[in-house]
Amino acid sequence: MVVPYTHEPFTDFSVAENKKVMLDALKQIEADLGKEYPLIIGGERITTDDKIVSLNPANKEEVIGYVSKANKEIAEKAMKVADETFATWRKSDPKFRADILFRSAAIVRRRKPEFTAHLVKEGGKPWKEADADVAEGIDFMEYYGRQMLELKDGVNVNSRPIEHNQFNYIPLGVGVVISPWNFLFAIMTGTTVAAMVTGNTVLLKPASTTPVIAYKLMEVLEEAGMPAGVINYIPGPGSEVGDYLVDHPRTRFVSFTGSRDVGTRIFERAGKVQKGQKWLKRSIIEMGGKDTIVVDKEADLELAANAIVQSAFGFAGQKCSACSRAIIHEAVYDQVKERVVELTNELSAGDPYDNTHFLGPVIDQAAYDKITSYIEIGKEEGQLVAGGDGDNSKGWFINPTVFADLDPNARIMQEEIFGPVVALAKAKDFDEAIDIANNTDYGLTGAVITNNRAHQEQAREDFHVGNLYFNRGCTAAIVGYHPFGGFNMSGTDSKAGGPDYLVQHMQGKSTSEML
Repeated sequence: MVVPYTHEPFTDFSVAENKKVMLDALKQIEADLGKEYPLIIGGERITTDDKIVSLNPANKEEVIGYVSKANKEIAEKAMKVADETFATWRKSDPKFRADILFRSAAIVRRRKPEFTAHLVKEGGKPWKEADADVAEGIDFMEYYGRQMLELKDGVNVNSRPIEHNQFNYIPLGVGVVISPWNFLFAIMTGTTVAAMVTGNTVLLKPASTTPVIAYKLMEVLEEAGMPAGVINYIPGPGSEVGDYLVDHPRTRFVSFTGSRDVGTRIFERAGKVQKGQKWLKRSIIEMGGKDTIVVDKEADLELAANAIVQSAFGFAGQKCSACSRAIIHEAVYDQVKERVVELTNELSAGDPYDNTHFLGPVIDQAAYDKITSYIEIGKEEGQLVAGGDGDNSKGWFINPTVFADLDPNARIMQEEIFGPVVALAKAKDFDEAIDIANNTDYGLTGAVITNNRAHQEQAREDFHVGNLYFNRGCTAAIVGYHPFGGFNMSGTDSKAGGPDYLVQHMQGKSTSEML
């Protein structure tokens, strides 16, 4: 019997023993720095001359690992292996597949400090953020394993005295999973195992900035009993490997998490029927956000300021759910703005290794350049009241930045920055605040800080986002508790970690037997 699902607890690093364990884990993984990692296709390790170099974003001179890089020819080999493996994997016992996830979760749980330490190094995550990332990956394995056990026998449909009817779910085929760098373990794990546990085979192409952690997941799944060829590890450039596999006529579905530009491009390419293709590819896509916290005049203002700062600057704002805008009722605007600036000025950006900084680095030079360019735009559009500078001499660090007095249509109020920058604007009343909150192309997360129950209910109806929170920040969704996914240009609202997520990786089959 499988025990009921509960989310993985977070580690309290204020406890001396937990801190010591984490420091020991960081020292332990330093022994692996600079190692080489092969591709994995059908269980075979394949080494290529061309490598992806994974760097520590807090220290550009520190190489996490050299990862073999796939190309079109290798991608085709992986596709053939996955296609052949699907013929048998689709008939595997769903309980067997779920057990692989449960065993994998247990392995990662036992090695949690090691995985957390790796995320500090490869992802530049502060300890708290890295620990939560690993916990979420464990949650995805535990939750999706249980969901598969619920779905394995299908759902009830009506029968008649003359016939017996059944409705079951069957897997789709070969799925291409393209995972992001920001939740380098959690999202990569969740999207991969969801495709696998539902009976599909997988071509996993992790982000090129964080490919080593995906290799470590492969090792865990293999140790847990996953057969060769079910998941194939093929990191490589999106312009070559990604496009080739998205276009491939044997690709049955694409699961992507990342930027709007790439996501819409994948959605368009996957929608084209290729020669020899006899299905419409399914797209499971989660893109970006321009997420807003609304502060009402009837609100706990200290809670509001803390929610804005924590949601805006956790993991340096590199979350699709991060608060990048706060719309504040004009009656309390100055008070909230002043407190946000005070709290922001208490934060610092630096190497997360020693756990003394709230913010770590941004992921790479391209991100640094993009974010700093938006800061320059912000200086023209609003009032810079905190931060606004950075240092990329050793790692890619940007100080938490606050702009005030923005026009709702300003670029930094409309465009996703994906960095530690938040913009503040005022609204004359709650109706206008909700209108401004809805005035972007996105619809991922949002929060409303208010003690007015009528305004809560109004926001529940009118604030058009996939994840809406009251009297808390707009980040930190928990698997099984806050199914996650957004509207409009935030994606296909796939609701990861929710009760209908696995169904998107399967198709319904109805059978009827005359009696």
